[in-house]
Amino acid sequence: MELRNQCKIIRTTELATAQEKLNELERQKEEILKFYSPGSLLNKLQEAMNEVDEESEALQEKFLEKEIDTAAFVQKYKKLRTIYHRRALIHLAAKTSTIC
Repeated sequence: MELRNQCKIIRTTELATAQEKLNELERQKEEILKFYSPGSLLNKLQEAMNEVDEESEALQEKFLEKEIDTAAFVQKYKKLRTIYHRRALIHLAAKTSTIC
């Protein structure tokens, strides 16, 4: 009888520990899925587009204030705008796709 009680206690504590671990893993899974959800990824892409847009505007201001020469401006500005438009196209394609 005592051995049965000990087995029951051991099973109960092991089950509780395993259930706790399972709940923690499920919570972590939900956080990861939320982080990589289509909406979250679209928001991050939009933020990246805004950052590059602001950076290119700042570069344009430097050019207008004669803080940077024409050759350097054209090279950097073209690169930034290419990045911006590539991200904008990806963003537009993702928003219009059936995934979201």
